[in-house]
Amino acid sequence: MSKAYGTHPKNQVLPPPEGGGVLENLEIDSGAENPADLGTVSILTHGCKLNQADSEALARRFVQAGYRLVGPADPADIYVINTCTVTHVADSKARQALRAAHRQNPSALVVATGCYAQRAPKELAGLEAVSLVVGNSEKERLVEAVLAAREYQSVPRSAGRDTPNRSEKWQGAMEAHPPGRTRAMVKIQEGCNQVCAYCIVPKVRGRERSISADVLVSQVKHRVEEGYKEVVLTGTQLGSYGFDLEAINLKGLLERLLKETEVARLRVSSLQPQEIARELLQLWEDPRLCPHFHMPLQSGSDHVLKRMRRRYTAAQYAEAVDRVRCKVPGVAVSADVIVGFPGEEEWQFQESLHFAQRMEFASIHVFPYSVRPGTSAAYMGPRVDERAKRERMEEMLEVAREQASLFRRKSIGTTRQVLWERAEVRDGRPMYLGLTDNYLKVHTEQGAPLLNQITSAKLLAEVGEGLLAEVFRGLYQRPLNTYPL
Repeated sequence: MSKAYGTHPKNQVLPPPEGGGVLENLEIDSGAENPADLGTVSILTHGCKLNQADSEALARRFVQAGYRLVGPADPADIYVINTCTVTHVADSKARQALRAAHRQNPSALVVATGCYAQRAPKELAGLEAVSLVVGNSEKERLVEAVLAAREYQSVPRSAGRDTPNRSEKWQGAMEAHPPGRTRAMVKIQEGCNQVCAYCIVPKVRGRERSISADVLVSQVKHRVEEGYKEVVLTGTQLGSYGFDLEAINLKGLLERLLKETEVARLRVSSLQPQEIARELLQLWEDPRLCPHFHMPLQSGSDHVLKRMRRRYTAAQYAEAVDRVRCKVPGVAVSADVIVGFPGEEEWQFQESLHFAQRMEFASIHVFPYSVRPGTSAAYMGPRVDERAKRERMEEMLEVAREQASLFRRKSIGTTRQVLWERAEVRDGRPMYLGLTDNYLKVHTEQGAPLLNQITSAKLLAEVGEGLLAEVFRGLYQRPLNTYPL
C-alpha cells in the first residue's frame, strides 16, 4: 500500500500507480450482498457521457465495498464529485460543487476526481472543502483510497444516515442501478491521439486504448440482466476503437453486441465525420441501433478547422451528414460548435453560422472558446474580444434553438420508440418523461406504469423543449393534459 494510504492527511493527492493508470474490465457484481454497511456515498457527475460511465463504475465499486448510494441532495458520509475541465466554466462549477458538498456535511469526506483532478490536482487539493484528489489514471483505486482515508480520519457517519430520506425508497433499485438511470453507460475506449489545438482531453485522458470486446460483451449482458433497456457506448474516440486490439474495430464490436446480447437499444454516443463509413452505417438496418449521430463540428469554416487541427473540411463533414441521412431513416444529427476560437474573424464566424444553418441539426451544443493551459491554442492569437465572443455565442445559440424546434416540429405525427426514464406527479396526475430512439425528449400523462419500458408513441405536439406523446401499449390510451418538459 502506498505511503499516501498509510498516512492520509486532509487534502491528499493520490499518486499514480506504478506503471501508470490502466483500463480494467469493471466486472463487478453489484447485486451481491454487501459485506458491510459502511455508510452513504453521493456521486455527482459533471461533463460528458464518458464521465457518466466512470461514475456508474464507481457506484458499483462502492456498493460492493459496503456503501449505500444516496442522491446528491441527501446527507452523505462521502461526496464524490466527478469533474470536467473542458472549459473554465466547468472548472468553476466543479469548485462550487465541492464547496457545496462540504457545506452540506462538514464532517464528510469530499473527493475530487475526474478530468479537473487529473489536470490540476494541487489546485484542487488547496481547497478547504476537498479531502482527497484522485485523477483519472487512479480512478480504479478511488474506493480503496476512500476506505483508507476514512480509517485514518475516523470520520463519523452523517447525522442523517440512519434517518429515512427521499432516497430510501430507491435503495433496492440502487443495488443494481446508479440513481435515476434507465440507460447504462459502458466505456469501450479511453484517451485521444488527435491532439486538437483547443482540447485538454489528451492530457487528462491519455493516449487511446480500447477495452477487450469479450469484456464489453460480458458487461452489456450484465446490464441487460440488471434490467437496463438501453446501453450507451461511450469513449473519447469511439471510431478508433480496436486499433490497439487484434482483429476488431467498432463495426466488429457492434456486430458482436447485436448478435451476442439481448440489449433492446444500443446507442453510440459520438463519432467523428471521417469515421462514418458506408459499411458501418449498414449496421443501422438493425432497429436496436439508435438513429442518433452526434458528430462534433466545432466550426463550419475551413480556415478555423485548419487552425483547430481538425481532420476534415466543412465539405467532408457535410458529405458525412448526407451519408447518414440517406442510410438511416428518421435520424437525428447533433453537433458541438465552438465560437470565438483564437484568430476567428467575423467573416469566418459567419461561414460557421451559415454552415450550421444549412446542416439543419437536431441540436447544437454551443461553447465559447475557453483557454486551456497546456494546449497549443492557449498560445495562439489574436484573441477574440469577449464582447464579440458573447455576441457570436448568442447568434449561434439562436440558430441552435431554431433548428431544434424545427426538428421537433418535423417529427410531429411520426411514431417513435420511447424509453420512459422518469416518473413525476403533477397536480396529482402521473407524468412520464422519456427519450425517443432519435433522442427527442417526450412526455405523456399516463395511468398505467411506464417506467423503464420501451413503447411505441405517436408524437403529437411541441411543448417547450420537448414533445407531447400518445402511447400505444396494446390498448388505445388517450393522452390527457399537456405539460412542458
